[in-house]
Amino acid sequence: MTHREVLEAMSGLLLAMFVAMLSSTVVSNALPVIVGDLHGTESGYTWVMVATLLALTATTPIWGKLADLYNKKALVQIALVVYVAGSVLAGFATSMEMLIGARVVQGLGVGGLTALVQIVIASIVSPRDRGRYSGYLGATFAVATVSGPLIGGLVVDTLGWRWCFGVAVPFAVLAFVVLQRTLHLPTVRNDAKVDILGATLIAAGLSILLAWVSLAGSSFAWASGTTALMVGLGVAALVALVFVESRVAEPMIPLHLFKNRTVTLSVIASLSVGVAMFGSTVFLSQYFQLSHGLTPTEAGLMSLPLVMGLLVAGIGSGRRISRTGLWKNVLIVGSFVLAVGVALLGTIDGSTPLWVVSIWMTITGLGLGAIQQNLVLAVQNSVPHSEVGAASSLVATFRTMGGAVGVALLGTAMSHRVTDHVAAGFAKLGLVLPHEGHQEIPDLSTLPPAVRAVVTSAYGEATGHVFLLMIPAAVITAALVWLFREVPLRSTIHSDEELEALA
Repeated sequence: MTHREVLEAMSGLLLAMFVAMLSSTVVSNALPVIVGDLHGTESGYTWVMVATLLALTATTPIWGKLADLYNKKALVQIALVVYVAGSVLAGFATSMEMLIGARVVQGLGVGGLTALVQIVIASIVSPRDRGRYSGYLGATFAVATVSGPLIGGLVVDTLGWRWCFGVAVPFAVLAFVVLQRTLHLPTVRNDAKVDILGATLIAAGLSILLAWVSLAGSSFAWASGTTALMVGLGVAALVALVFVESRVAEPMIPLHLFKNRTVTLSVIASLSVGVAMFGSTVFLSQYFQLSHGLTPTEAGLMSLPLVMGLLVAGIGSGRRISRTGLWKNVLIVGSFVLAVGVALLGTIDGSTPLWVVSIWMTITGLGLGAIQQNLVLAVQNSVPHSEVGAASSLVATFRTMGGAVGVALLGTAMSHRVTDHVAAGFAKLGLVLPHEGHQEIPDLSTLPPAVRAVVTSAYGEATGHVFLLMIPAAVITAALVWLFREVPLRSTIHSDEELEALA
C-alpha cells in the first residue's frame, strides 16, 4: 500500500481510537460533579472508572483472538455500536448503580476499539514502518486526552454532566461511516470454532479478581469469608482456563506465546505502565479540583503538560525506531524517565505550586509516551502475523488490568488517607467527622473556610501519597526492560516463516 492508501485506511481507525480515548478523558474532570449529584462516595468515584477498565480488561483478549479469526473491519464497527449504546445509557443514569452498569457496557466497546485499532494497523503496515505511523496514533491520543477534559469541563459548566457521555457519539458514528468507505481488508474465511468456554473463563476470572480488589477494604475486610470466596472462584476460573486453552484447537489465549521472552516481559511491564497511566489521569484530575479548587475546565487545562510530554515522546520515539529499526534503548530511557516523573509527583501536596506540578507531569508524560506504544510494537515484531491479534491484545489486557487494579487499590488507599487526615483536622477544630469511613465527595463551595482548608489539605497530601505508592511499579518496569532481547524490526508484515509458507 502507498503512503496515501495507508492514511486513507487509517482515517477511520484514528477516529475510532479517538472515541476510545475520549470515553475516559471526557468524564475524568466531570467525575466530582457527577458523583456529587448522584450522592456517591469516594468508593463510587473509583468504581465509575474501574467498571469501564474491568469490562475492557476482561474482553480485550477475546476481541484480539476474534480479530485473528474473523473480519477485523466488522469487529471494529461492532465495537463502535456497543460503545454508543453504553454512552446513551450512561447519559440517562439516575443512580450510581445505573451509571456504573452503563460504564461496563462502554468498557465492552472500548475493549474492542483499544485492541482492534492496533491489530488492523499491523495488518497494513510492517513493523519497521509502523513507527512512522505511530506518530498519528500519538497525535490522536494527545488530541483526545487534551480535548476530552476541556470538552468535559466546558460541558459540565454549561450544559450539565449528562452531556459528557453524548459528546463522543457523533465521532463514533462518523468513524463507523468512514471505516465503511475507506478500510478495505482481505476477506477472512475461517471455519474454526470460537473458544466460547475459554472466553467465558477469561471474563469470569478477571472480573471476579478485579471486583475483589476493588471492593476489599471498603465493602468487606481483606481477611474475610467473602475474600476467600472471590479469590477462590477467580483463581479456579483462571486455572480452568489454562486447562481448556491447552486442549482446544483455537485457544483464546495461545499459551505458547508465553514461551516468547519479549511477549512475557512486555505483558508484565504493561501492568506497571497501566498503573502509572490510569492513576495519573484519575487522581491528578481530582487533585486539581479538590485540593486547588479549580473548575473542571481549569483542571482540563492542567492536563496539558502530561499530554504534551506523551505526544512529544510518542512521535519522537516512533520516528527514531523506524529510522534505526531498534527499539530497546527507547524503552530503557522511557522507563527511567517514567520512574523519575512518578517519584517527583510523589512530593506534591496541597501547597505545591501548579507550575511545579506541571513540570513533574511533563516528565511523567515523556516516559509514558516512549513506552506504551512501543511495547506493543516489540511484541508484534516477535510473533507471526497470524497471532498478532492475540499477542497485541495480551499487552493491552495487562495494561488495562494494571490500571484497573492500580486505580482500585490506590483509590482505597487515598480514601483512607483522606479520612484520617480530615478526622485529625476536624479534631483540631473541635469537630467530629460525620459518617466516618463513608465520606462523600465534598462540594468545596459549600464548606466554611476552616473546614475547606482541612479538606483541600487532605486531598493534596493524599495525592502525593498515592504517587509514592506507584514508585515500585515504575521501578519494576525499568528492571524488566533491561531484560529484553532486541530483535530488529522486520520490514514485512509476515514473518520469514510465514513468507516461506506462503511462497
